[in-house]
Amino acid sequence: MDRPVPRLYISDLDGTLLADNAKLSQTSRRGLIRILEAGVPFTVASARSIVSIQHTLGDLPLRLPVIEINGAFITDYSTGRHLIVNDLPRDLVEMVYGYIDRFNLVPILSAFDGRRDRVYHSRLANPGMEWYYNERKGMNDNRLTPVESFPLIFDSHIVAFTVIDTRHKLIPLAERIQGGLADRLESHFFENPYSPGWWWLTIHDKSACKSRAVKIVAESGGFDLKQVVVFGDNLNDIKMFQTGCHPVAVANATDDLKRHAAEIIGDNNSDSVVRYILRANGLES
Repeated sequence: MDRPVPRLYISDLDGTLLADNAKLSQTSRRGLIRILEAGVPFTVASARSIVSIQHTLGDLPLRLPVIEINGAFITDYSTGRHLIVNDLPRDLVEMVYGYIDRFNLVPILSAFDGRRDRVYHSRLANPGMEWYYNERKGMNDNRLTPVESFPLIFDSHIVAFTVIDTRHKLIPLAERIQGGLADRLESHFFENPYSPGWWWLTIHDKSACKSRAVKIVAESGGFDLKQVVVFGDNLNDIKMFQTGCHPVAVANATDDLKRHAAEIIGDNNSDSVVRYILRANGLES
């Protein structure tokens, strides 16, 4: 009997592997441990940071690098050491900050200062920003670093701007970024599902994208892209679905993403990603 072709599985977190409460269910946790102990290659690709990924997934024995902040970092899960840093060049940092300031908005900057990760923040201008801060404070995130003036830290490796406000206030900035700088920047504009009414605009270098990171992780593991199965639910997964991998959308995914999927499985509250991998590898109990 022919052995199945080895596959690499890469899953988004929020809305895909995680349930609506932003947690990994005990059923999925037990299933992932079985998957990993059986030697099935698995990792995650998320908009979250390594601090948040570790806080959420805990002691799962992930041996492959994880993709964090939408591809801004490719990172060793157990140590938190960055293997790849896709930061913004200084001219783009200054340009993006100038636009944000011109629209009277307040950013949060994610960075690597050469020694450790930082989340630089100044005043918390609205409840959406307060939610962001309190969520990270609650997980003892030591990246939080107050600054009096953002230009003072522009020599750090800035990997992302996060701008949080109402949709109405963010639209002009989003249009400016997604229009004139689309050839140099990746950006994502979405409502925070855990803090309804507050929208986020995240801005990264063009090299910081899940699609590019998936290719790097696959190549480093010796996998052809046709051997890679990716799971997702939202717009920031579209390019990942277009890499030549086998794209699988959860039932709660956006219609736009489903149009790019080869398969649609159950929703994120039904442990669908883990059940799919268990079944595909003959590991169902």
